[in-house]
Amino acid sequence: MTACFTRCFKKLDHELTQSALISTHLPSFRPRMPAASTLPLWWLRRVVLAFFLLFCQTTLQAAEIDITQATLEATDDGYRLSASYSFELNRSLEDALVRGVPLYFTTDVQLTRRRWYWFDEVTVSVSRTVRISYNVLTRQYHAATTGQLQQSFSSLEDAMSLIRRPPRWVIADKNTLKPGDVYNVGLRMRLDVAQLPKPFQINALNNSDWRLSSDWKEFTFKVE
Repeated sequence: MTACFTRCFKKLDHELTQSALISTHLPSFRPRMPAASTLPLWWLRRVVLAFFLLFCQTTLQAAEIDITQATLEATDDGYRLSASYSFELNRSLEDALVRGVPLYFTTDVQLTRRRWYWFDEVTVSVSRTVRISYNVLTRQYHAATTGQLQQSFSSLEDAMSLIRRPPRWVIADKNTLKPGDVYNVGLRMRLDVAQLPKPFQINALNNSDWRLSSDWKEFTFKVE
């Protein structure tokens, strides 16, 4: 048995050596990908379907918060942003809120000015956060905007109204923008998981229920 195994091993080693020697004398070549016309129809359908599903998933995730209205106007105090949003809290967020976990909704605003000789100039970049919480003892919801007093509400729907339809917000002083220039205004709202307690931050990063955000909404504003 051992002698037979040895002969077989030597024969196989000899054949591999001969194959290696032959391959060194063969011209190198690069395999070509088959043309689109030679690919099976079922394969092309799968590729198209995969791209379609990926596009639909991205679109659905981006539409969780809808910015229904956004305008910028000049006032005596400065440039005020007026915006409204449309969205609902899912069951996971409602349960976390009732159990004492506050939720933070942050609005980001950027004003940029085009420059032909360099990158666009970021003239204004500000954020504002609305904190919503629930008190188990009083059974009331509380909402507070950054730099303002806290307000109390008897229902979640009333508290959410402060987030969906926030008061106008001065995002820049009167001297910040140059008269006659046109600025591109970018606006978005998101559930700010970075402000959650540490244990919930880890859970939020791995849970799609906590990924609540809008797309960037852009419009132009000309300073008079």
